[in-house]
Amino acid sequence: MNGNIHSIETFGTVDGPGIRYVIFTQGCLLRCQFCHNADTWEIGTGKQMSVSEIIDDLKSYLPFIEASGGGITVSGGEPLLQIPFLIELFKECKKLGIHTTIDSSGGCYSHAEQFQQNLKELLKYTDLILLDLKHIDRKKHIKLTGMANDHILEFAQFLSSQNVPIWVRHVLVPTISDEEQDLRRLGDFIGTLTNIEKIEVLPYHKLGVYKWEALGLDYPLKDIEPPSDEKVELAYKHLTAKVTL
Repeated sequence: MNGNIHSIETFGTVDGPGIRYVIFTQGCLLRCQFCHNADTWEIGTGKQMSVSEIIDDLKSYLPFIEASGGGITVSGGEPLLQIPFLIELFKECKKLGIHTTIDSSGGCYSHAEQFQQNLKELLKYTDLILLDLKHIDRKKHIKLTGMANDHILEFAQFLSSQNVPIWVRHVLVPTISDEEQDLRRLGDFIGTLTNIEKIEVLPYHKLGVYKWEALGLDYPLKDIEPPSDEKVELAYKHLTAKVTL
């Protein structure tokens, strides 16, 4: 089976524990204003790669991955747009004893029967999910990503009900996702989940602006600067207030 792949990073260190073989899939439903991978948005494009191709390449890095307690991370784009491909890929990874991680916004989560069946099958072979929670406020989430967050919060609750370990990630964007009231509300929601291993506050940055420009897109946050260390620390306190890590 083939997947639509944007790119591969062979020595990732920020997308899960240890050294990671990171696959960036092609296609996403969200249009986040701060996205640093805007070139992964278009669905159905990218390089067609088979599971066997990826596994053969991954094997050459196994000594480094295993020594560091790492594994494979599938990011994007949105990996869950290609669940059948992920199932086959992760099955092969498990035969090799490789730790498996998905980095997802939950933006394509659905109650459709087929999606639910596929997702539950995938989770049998998934060790960790990096869950990107962009904003707790529905209207602000729509403005920030182009999509409401109801189903995304449901996805978080579903993962909790299935006892799938997650790392919660929140991109802290000054004036957009850093208001204390919103952070407290998000912290309250996170506190209802029972499967959290870690919470990460990711400071907003401008490293992806050149991709927007290359695509002929107007970058909407060009006047916003990264948050201070103090703001990041305060956000972390709010998000972890109701959680025992």
